Amino acid sequence: MTHTGMGAFTSACLTDADPRTVVAQCRTRFSGAPGGANLGFLYVTDALVPELDPLLEALRAVTGVQHWVGSSGIGICADDREIYDAPAAAIMLGAFAPDSWMALAPGDFTAVLGRAGAWQARFPGGLGLVHAHGSAAVQDGHLQRLNERLGDTFFVGGLSSGDAASHISDTAAQSGLSGALFAPEVAVAVDHTQGCTPIGPRHRISSAERNIAITLDERPALDVLREDVGEIMARDLSRAGNYIFAALGVPGSDTGDYMVRNLIGVDETHGLIAIGDYLDEHTELMFCRRDGNSAREDLERMTHALRRRIGNRPIRGGVYVSCLARGRHQFGSDSEEVRTIQDTLGRFPLVGFFANGEIYNGRLYGYTGVLTLFI
Repeated sequence: MTHTGMGAFTSACLTDADPRTVVAQCRTRFSGAPGGANLGFLYVTDALVPELDPLLEALRAVTGVQHWVGSSGIGICADDREIYDAPAAAIMLGAFAPDSWMALAPGDFTAVLGRAGAWQARFPGGLGLVHAHGSAAVQDGHLQRLNERLGDTFFVGGLSSGDAASHISDTAAQSGLSGALFAPEVAVAVDHTQGCTPIGPRHRISSAERNIAITLDERPALDVLREDVGEIMARDLSRAGNYIFAALGVPGSDTGDYMVRNLIGVDETHGLIAIGDYLDEHTELMFCRRDGNSAREDLERMTHALRRRIGNRPIRGGVYVSCLARGRHQFGSDSEEVRTIQDTLGRFPLVGFFANGEIYNGRLYGYTGVLTLFI
């Protein structure tokens, strides 16, 4: 992808115990949009959701940037900080060529698909940054339909999290899907990092019904699970759901990629396993373990790989979407996850949130981090 030639991004973090004070801070932190910024990225903690519309109005008034995309989450990323349990907003202003991006506003999804399809006819390929409420992305099949209609677009993003989960496209929305499409001329580098480590070989799902694995490699699925997790863990499978997960292989992947899903139950009488997703027979499944050290190693692998791909080109800004089970729960309470990113890649404007599901290459992941860099 070629460089747009537009200027650097700018970012800011607003936080206070009083949500209304966060809104008021806009007037002292911004005095117009620098560098010709024309798109805003906004991520807020769920404690700030009640003030989300006034916050957007204030941001439009003081920056002059009219279009905003983003989401709420139980926590947010703001440069080298992770913020939880307090009203907070991570804001980034980006500058793009006027016809190099298009907003995806929530609404009638058939109409959204129509506008997106017309866009791709003009600008095949490119990147899509999308946010959604979980029911829209999964139960209503919005993500699948978007992938089918815009098959050449590389989608990233995540599902809103928190008690009042909302996503943002100029206004707050609790349903549908929203975000922005970027033409191929917008230079980006994207990668993802896993938070779980495989503990056994890949198995073929030889029989399944809905989300129930009946047999793996023609053997009772529970027998295979017991064998892979080992004797000690197999003694008390009631605790396994806290440590052991299922991983579904990504068909056609040449990197061994997989999507982690919760292990939600076992039937010891019939040897069955219940997984937090529908299962397709003859695809691959393996078991994995949440491992903090391996998660750190894989995060460092991702950042170093991105550094090699980018070379000496400056990073204008980035969006990081991480699983709500990562962050302080897996890396510690001192913002270690986002600090690891900037330790390797250098300081640059970075915003994002801790999601209820992460989107990478149009697929819904769990326990992952997805980093999108504009360069």
